Amino acid sequence: MTMQRPEMIAALAGTMRSSVSRRRLLQVAGIGSAAMVAAACGAGGDSGTAGEAASAEDLSDTDKTLNWSNWPLYIDIDDATGSRPSLEAFQEQAGIAVTYTEDVNDNNEFFAKVRTQLEQGQDIGRDIVVLTDWMAALWIENGYAQKLNLELIPNSANLLPAWQGVSFDPNREYTLPWQSGFGAFGWNKSALQSAIGSETLSSLDQLFDPALKGRITVLSEMRDTMGILMAYQGADPTNFTDDDFSKAIELLTQQVDSGQIRQVTGNDYIAALETGDVIAVIGWSGDMIQLGEDFGVALPETGGTLWTDNMLVPALAQHKKNGELAMNYYYDPVVAATVAAYVQYITPVKGAKEAMAEIDPALVENQWIFPSDETLSNAYVFMTLTPEQNEKYEREFQSAIGN
Repeated sequence: MTMQRPEMIAALAGTMRSSVSRRRLLQVAGIGSAAMVAAACGAGGDSGTAGEAASAEDLSDTDKTLNWSNWPLYIDIDDATGSRPSLEAFQEQAGIAVTYTEDVNDNNEFFAKVRTQLEQGQDIGRDIVVLTDWMAALWIENGYAQKLNLELIPNSANLLPAWQGVSFDPNREYTLPWQSGFGAFGWNKSALQSAIGSETLSSLDQLFDPALKGRITVLSEMRDTMGILMAYQGADPTNFTDDDFSKAIELLTQQVDSGQIRQVTGNDYIAALETGDVIAVIGWSGDMIQLGEDFGVALPETGGTLWTDNMLVPALAQHKKNGELAMNYYYDPVVAATVAAYVQYITPVKGAKEAMAEIDPALVENQWIFPSDETLSNAYVFMTLTPEQNEKYEREFQSAIGN
C-alpha cells in the first residue's frame, strides 16, 4: 500500500528518542586493524576513481527481501515495544521483508568479517551496508561497492549541498549519506565553572588549562582528535602535510605525557563525565546532547570535525533494487526527520527540518541536527588518506597515546 504524508507523520511521530547513541558504541580499532586495512586495500585517496564492482543477477523483482547491516541504535526504535517504526512502515509500503542487523560496531572490525569474501568475488549476504567516509572510499576504490541506479532513488535529489561533491564519490554514484555528526567539545558546566571560572568551553587553550589536568579526555578515533588539534595549530585538516600531522602529534604527546589528558577513549567518556571524574572532552556531538542541560557542547572556535556514515550496495548483492528502494524511502523528509529525532545526529536530507516541525518542534532549531551554513563552515571533513598514509598516521597516533 502507499502511505500518504499525513498518515506517515502520524505513524512515525511517536518514535521515542535514544538514550544511547551510535557513536557511544564504537569499538575503535587499534593499529593492527589499521594495518590490516592498508594491506587489504589498493591505492586510495582523492582521485575519485573507482574499481569496477562485480554485479549479480538481481532477484529483487521475485524475492522481496533485503539484508541491511548498520551500526547499533542508529535507526528509530519504539522503546516500549522494541520495534522500528520507520522500517516497519517501509516493509508494509514496499512489500519487502527486511533483515536489519546491527553488526557494524567498527569500520575495521566489520571489514575484517567480510574481507575474504569481497576479495574472492563472493556475495557477502548484505544488500546495504553503512560505512564511515574513509572506509566507504576504500570500498569504492577497490570495486567492492556497486554504482547506484539513481532513477530508482528520485529522493536522492533531497541530498543537501553540504554532502554533495565529496572527493571519494564526487557525483554520489555509489553512496548516500545516512547520518553525520561532529567531533566537538563536551563539558560539565558547573565543574568547568569551578575549575576555570567559565561555564563555556571554546578553545584548546581552555581545554589544556592546568586547572583541568587529569580531568579531560580525547577521542581514540584518530581523525577526530587529530583533526581538531591540527585546526588549532592553523593547519587545514582537509588538506594537510606530514609535517602538519607530526606537529599535532607532538602536541598530543606532550598533553598525554604531562598527565593533562586523563585518557584517550572511544566509548566510555560519557560515563566519566556523568560521574564527575572528567570535566571536559573532545567527543561526539550526539553524545553530549543527550546528557541534558547540565552539560555543554560546542565546536572549538578553531574548528571541529564532521564525519558521515554512508549507505552503499556491496558488490554481488542479490537485492540491489530493493536496497535502492529503501534508500529512496529514507530520503523522504518525514522519514529522515523521524530517524534524526531518535538518533540525535545530523540528517543530510533537504526538507527534514520542515517535517520535524510536526514530529518534534523542539528540535527544529537544534544546530546539532540541522546545522546552519555558519556552523558547518566551522567543521572540517578529514582528508581522505591512502592506505599507506592511514597506516603511517595510525602508527604515530597510537604511539602518541601510549599504545
